[in-house]
Amino acid sequence: MPRRRSPSPSSSTAPRNRTPQPVRVRRRTFGDFVKAFLAFVALAVLLVGVPVALAMTAGWPFPETFEPMEWLKQDISVSTFLSILTFVVWLAWAQFTACVLVEMKAALSGVGVPGRVPGAGPSQLLARQLVAALLLVGATAASFTPSLAQLGQTYDDNQRPTVAAAQQTPGLFAQQQEQAAGTAAAVAEQASHTEAAPAAKKQGDTKFYRIQPPEGRHHDSLWEIAERHLGDGRRYKEIFELNKDRAQPDGSRLSEASLIRPGWIMEMPGDARGGDLVEMPDDAPEVSPEVRQQISDYARTGDGAQEQGGDQAQGSGDEGSGGGTAHVDLPQQRPAPGTGHADLQRPAPDQVATPAQDSSSFGLPEALLTAPLLAAGLLGALGHRRRQALWQSAFAGIGGRRGMEPPTPTGDALDVQDALLVGADPEGVRLLDRSLRGLAASLAAESRPLPTVYAAWMSNGDLHLQLAQPSGKPPSPWQLGQDQTFWMLARADAETYEDVDTAAPYPGLVSLGTMDDSRLLLNLESVPGIVSLSGREEDRAAVFASVAAELATNGWSDRMTITLVGFGEDLTALAPSRLRHLDGIEALIETMEAETRQRRGALGAAGHDSVLTGRTGPAQHTRWAPHLVLLAAEPSPEDAMTLAELAADASRLGIGYLVGTGSGDLPGAAWEMEITGEGRLLAPLLGLELDAQLLPAAERRAVVELFTDADPEHGPDGPGATPPFLVDISEQGRPAVYARLVGPYEIIGLETPDGERSALLHEALALLLLHREGVHPRVLSSALWPRGVTDDVREALLDRLRDWLGTDPDGTPRLRTDDAGRLTLAKSVVSDLDVLRSLYHEATRGKGVDSRAVRGRLLTDALVLVRGPLLADRPEGRYRWLTHEIVDAQLPLLVADTGLALAEFHMEKNRAEKAIEALNAALRTAPSDERLWNELLRATHALDDPHRLTALASDLLTRSGARGLPPRTEALLDELLPTWRDAVAAAG
Repeated sequence: MPRRRSPSPSSSTAPRNRTPQPVRVRRRTFGDFVKAFLAFVALAVLLVGVPVALAMTAGWPFPETFEPMEWLKQDISVSTFLSILTFVVWLAWAQFTACVLVEMKAALSGVGVPGRVPGAGPSQLLARQLVAALLLVGATAASFTPSLAQLGQTYDDNQRPTVAAAQQTPGLFAQQQEQAAGTAAAVAEQASHTEAAPAAKKQGDTKFYRIQPPEGRHHDSLWEIAERHLGDGRRYKEIFELNKDRAQPDGSRLSEASLIRPGWIMEMPGDARGGDLVEMPDDAPEVSPEVRQQISDYARTGDGAQEQGGDQAQGSGDEGSGGGTAHVDLPQQRPAPGTGHADLQRPAPDQVATPAQDSSSFGLPEALLTAPLLAAGLLGALGHRRRQALWQSAFAGIGGRRGMEPPTPTGDALDVQDALLVGADPEGVRLLDRSLRGLAASLAAESRPLPTVYAAWMSNGDLHLQLAQPSGKPPSPWQLGQDQTFWMLARADAETYEDVDTAAPYPGLVSLGTMDDSRLLLNLESVPGIVSLSGREEDRAAVFASVAAELATNGWSDRMTITLVGFGEDLTALAPSRLRHLDGIEALIETMEAETRQRRGALGAAGHDSVLTGRTGPAQHTRWAPHLVLLAAEPSPEDAMTLAELAADASRLGIGYLVGTGSGDLPGAAWEMEITGEGRLLAPLLGLELDAQLLPAAERRAVVELFTDADPEHGPDGPGATPPFLVDISEQGRPAVYARLVGPYEIIGLETPDGERSALLHEALALLLLHREGVHPRVLSSALWPRGVTDDVREALLDRLRDWLGTDPDGTPRLRTDDAGRLTLAKSVVSDLDVLRSLYHEATRGKGVDSRAVRGRLLTDALVLVRGPLLADRPEGRYRWLTHEIVDAQLPLLVADTGLALAEFHMEKNRAEKAIEALNAALRTAPSDERLWNELLRATHALDDPHRLTALASDLLTRSGARGLPPRTEALLDELLPTWRDAVAAAG
């Protein structure tokens, strides 16, 4: 975005600030009360006396009958003119009454600049003067009268457009007066409350600044004010501290450094300089008496009153909300790691662990702990990749390999996996996805287009969409936010949404960072031009990697193309279908020129204005997927201008550009951002200062390693065949504690704990049993308490768990901590899943290989252990961490493999009935495994009973549903029973 240059003090075009700050504390005088009394009398005469007098002398303006044709036939006389004049007077009274009502509503509600009554310029100004004079007598008149800041100005000045920021709801972009773009002050980091100890100031040294109305794309911000008048934008916090929680002329209070409104007054530090400052009392003669009175009222809110206001603000979320202004209370605590849509559900990191426990509790990558949406996307994609590897291995899709166990990560990869488990917020992703799709479905049902969304804020569990321009009333349950450019959805309403069959409306949303309890997602495809990112190369790379990884794996998108240039060739392993890497800018420009032409032509042929209208049409699932370009290498000025020309119409076409630059000055950039070495994301002209979401180089390499190792095409071995934990299945290996997980949850060898903590202890033990390699304490606490937990509660649970499990005969505790700080179980604590894995491994790779009798006995014993799905009777609301696991995919495959091996064992001796019995037992746990279907058909065919084979074919056809039989199963039936189709049809 081109930087706005501040006018010089001597510039004739620079508007002088006419709303200064108070200097003298003046008490109410007798003249004030006389003025208020006269205003009251005038209002009473005009509002009540005039209509009474008109009614008594001239009558009501409406005729007793409505006969227009008769009126036209009457002669025009003096009485006709008097009637017309009387109607005009009635109309003028009604207009003035409307003006008074509008001004009174705005004054008492504290909404801000009142609405304009059409054609009532002088009348509304008179009404405003009278209302202001009447309310000025009150002790807090300045707080109740939003328009006092403009009393000394002309009416046209009063009607200049303003952009209202929410009282406490974050915002980034305000409506732009130009074409489909605009930026306004947004959530910047709230400065920590420090002891304000300003030096004693002389009354004459006090300087004030009035927040200016927006000019085009520019909106005043404390950063720019500090940069112009204090010489350093970073000194904006000094201005914030001087004015924090002080009542402004419109009745609201300054609570966040970015939430400022036109017309507000800012007291400035004593060394402030500049021509648009007002210094009192030197400049007092230059302002109107009403404005001086307003300044005096503001002066009373400083010093001790300011501190009191700050205390009230901390104790009450409603302070300064204004009478009728919609607002959201935002707590002061920062978002916890891994919360996403429910950013406030977990305590902050400093509330979770004590310094003494840093080595065991905080040895995980902080970048992923504080990126819940990114972590959820990566964790979901990683789980999908591992399941894919299992299925392909089980079905011999790759070189005939077979195996059940994905590789166990180590080192940095293990730490990153734990960080993903702790930080991920899949529930937040689910709610975000359902909310956006539900909004699209509702708008489509009303035949309304999707509004252009610049950004989304997730705060306090609520979702706020920042629109490019007002788009009317949102569909229920969405509500209007602080102004017409905000649509808001409460978390409770979001939870009522179900899955809908509609295209993802805003797949280009991507997390940039957090401010206190608010998380910002920028919609890259809607930006009206290029977004530039400046800063050191390594810092920019961390931002680019985070953006690329989240776009590639997020759960609120259907399809998209992400082109990486100048970085990230290794990141393509995360999502090969979405991510592609280009070698240089020349290839990028050639590609984007062709795609821009193609998209323009496709939109024109389809009759759509933009991709948003296409996403709600009949071809929504096949068209208009976004294309997002991430260019880390700084382009030359010529290439930058070419990209700027391509990006000029990109937002309409669903194309977004994020371009890195080392200099901070990129030709054609619409929005400019900077990443600092401290991890702060700054955009002063947007009023933006966030804790950036990053994916540093070390964490990026570890993430890529996780995905590469899980790739079924990677490495010669694929999933391993050896379980991570083998049980001694001999009589001498009888365990001390035996847990039955395959089916209903039972524990043998321990007394059932008393009290309400029993369920929590059982869940913790199940998690440890499914991870024999060890569980990080933070992973355990995150699984048991998704909304967060403090150290003392977690440690108390671990103490109870140690006491419950007890010790082995040699005195060793059965719950231990390894050298890496992870929790592990002793070998004397086993589960039936451990035994099932060990029996199958021993039968197929151990003693059963050389002994047919041993193999049959081991496989039979293994299949007997299967009593149902994993943890079949788990209570609702618990064990949600199982969604992160792949054991739900491993167990059916393991049972199917066991059933297939036992069926093969029986078929070697032509015992088809025994084989069918084993296969049916396996099908109860793995009902959709095609391998079991095929072997069951072969075993049934061996009985030489066509009727039974026909019945089985009919049953399998019913199980397959609308999809029909798998191709290989259908081909096998054609071979075994060529007439099966006719036979099934005849059987009905």
